[in-house]
Parts: sequence; structure tokens; C-alpha cells
Amino acid sequence: MTTYFNYPSPALQEELKNIANAIVAHGKGILAADESVATIGKRFDDIGVENTEENRRTYRQLLFTADERLGKTISGVILFHETLYQKSDDGTPLVKLIQDKGILPGIKVDKGTVNLFGAEGEESTTQGLDDLDKRCAQYKKDGCQFAKWRCVLKIGKNIPSYQAILENANVLARYASICQANGLVPIVEPEVLPDGDHDLDRAQKVTETVLAFVYKALNDHHVFLEGTLLKPNMVTAGQSCSTKYTPEQVAAATVTALQRTLPAAVPGVTFLSGGQSEEDASVHLNAINQYPGKKPWALTFSYGRALQASTLKAWSGKAENVKAGQEELIKRAQANGLAAVGKYEAGSIPSLAAAKSNFVQAHSY
Repeated sequence: MTTYFNYPSPALQEELKNIANAIVAHGKGILAADESVATIGKRFDDIGVENTEENRRTYRQLLFTADERLGKTISGVILFHETLYQKSDDGTPLVKLIQDKGILPGIKVDKGTVNLFGAEGEESTTQGLDDLDKRCAQYKKDGCQFAKWRCVLKIGKNIPSYQAILENANVLARYASICQANGLVPIVEPEVLPDGDHDLDRAQKVTETVLAFVYKALNDHHVFLEGTLLKPNMVTAGQSCSTKYTPEQVAAATVTALQRTLPAAVPGVTFLSGGQSEEDASVHLNAINQYPGKKPWALTFSYGRALQASTLKAWSGKAENVKAGQEELIKRAQANGLAAVGKYEAGSIPSLAAAKSNFVQAHSY
């Protein structure tokens, strides 16, 4: 094992740091609008909208043409490949609509999960490394400033296994290294799914173990941590757990897990919502930011379902409902902007689907 290696050039370090810090600016977070064709189809099914390319374009246009209030709490948008190259009704590229609001465009670059051969309990790894360097170079040219790659781990009787934890950590590290070589800030997403009946203590221990492996792998691959972000699950009990925990207990478990595993060099944490209702995701994020103790990173959001559930319901595929859908999006963005600085009051910003659970078993994007 050699201890001779190179970090990125000073100029690239500065570029990556600036992007990462802009994403986790005070009171701002990420809108995850990177649902795959199949996943957005499930969302559309719930509101009776056909899953066509035109309907997907129309819906993303709704999101990105919300008024200037959106840019006050949203710093970045994660896009799906298709969306990056679509245009609005007047011919403006959707990515330019984002940029014109001072919001950074990002891109989902993984190609989904596949079963990990020989592992127990349908454990998985994530594919897409083969042509990642070429794709990252093109995405950077096309205006993207950051990327996202999701790995998934499940809690069960004998899982996650050592094999699954190690494999996914190394995949995330290789992805992060390739992104940085191409000027993209990698968002590292090792999601421990909420499926199961495990309690909060078990969730915390698994999350700590997974994050410890991830940061060892990032170190092994000489990833420049100051130019990365972490997108983890909050530490919550399994969906089927009979014990219900308070937001303060979730916050304590989550912050403690991060304190034990996450280097202070990382600028920020952009939590995934993990199937929580819109309101729960805001309340838990707020509690995390209010939790006393050392928190050397920004603690904010990268929400998909928890920013869009009410928007989709209000829109329901009808042109006359576009403004109503945008108002719902802005309300949830404002709620989470407040939560990101510990100033959200539960229930103070009502929305159409605020209390509805967004949990999907074995969720895939």
C-alpha cells in the first residue's frame, strides 16, 4: 500500500469546493427530480396521468418555471438524462430555466441496481461505471455541476452483509473519483432502506457501519472530500417497527451516527426523505438541526417525493392547475429551507399531501 498519491489540481479543488458549498448554502437544499421513466410512471399512475415523454416534459417544466421564490430555498436540481435535453413550450432548454434562477443543475448517473450474486436476501450493487467517465465529461459540457449515484442496503436477519457493504462502498468511491476528474461534485448516496421491523438502535448501528466503510473507500480512492456531499438516510426505525420514535430521538440517532463516521472536511449532508411524508421529512430535518452537539457540516435536504407529492396532487395533469402545483412546490421548499436552519414549526406550512406517507417497499429510482 503506497502513501504517494495526488489530489486534484488546486484549480479543480477550488471549483469543486465552490460547487459543493453553493449546494449546501444556508437555508437551501436540493430538489431531486431525477425519477426514471418507470418511477415517474408510478407517480403519474397515482394521479391518472399517462406516462408519455410529453407529459414528463410538461411536469418538469412546471417544476422549473415556478417563480423566483424557488431559488431562495433550492440550490440544486438533480435531473434525469431525458430531462437535461428537453425544452420548454417556448423552446428554452429546461436546464437553462434552472440556471436562470441561480440554481445548479445536477445529473443522476447510475444505471440502477442489480442483484449481488451469492449474497443473501436479494442484496444489490449499482451499475453504470463502465462508460461513466465519458458520460460525466459530456454532462459537464452540457451544464451539469454535480452528480448523484445511489447504492442501496437492506436491513434483515443477516444483512447487510460484509460483501454488500464493501462492494457498494467501493462502487461509490470509484464513481466519486470519476466525477471529480471531470469537474462534477459527486453526491455519495448509500441508502439504508427503511423496509423492515428493525428498531432505531439497529438502524443507527447499520448506518454507522455503512458510512464507516464508505469513507474508508473514499480515502482509499483519494477522493477530495471537500468537493463531495453525502446523501444518506436519516436514522429511522423500520416501517414495520412497533415502536414509534419522536423526532428528537431520530435526530439524536442520526447526528450521533454522523459524528462517529463523517469527516469534518465534507461540506454538507443532503438527506434523502426515504418515503417519509412531506411533513415528517421537514419535522425530522428540523429536529436534526436543533439537536445540540458538534455538527461541522451543513445538514439539509435532497428530497424527491417529500417535495413533490403535493405538487403532483395539485397538478393532476391539468394545464389549469400548473400554478396550483407550483405553489405547493414552493411551500414545501420553504418548509424545508426553514428546517435546514432549525426554524420550522411543525404544521405551520400546510400542503395538500403533507401527512401522506410516501413509503414504497424496496424503492428504486
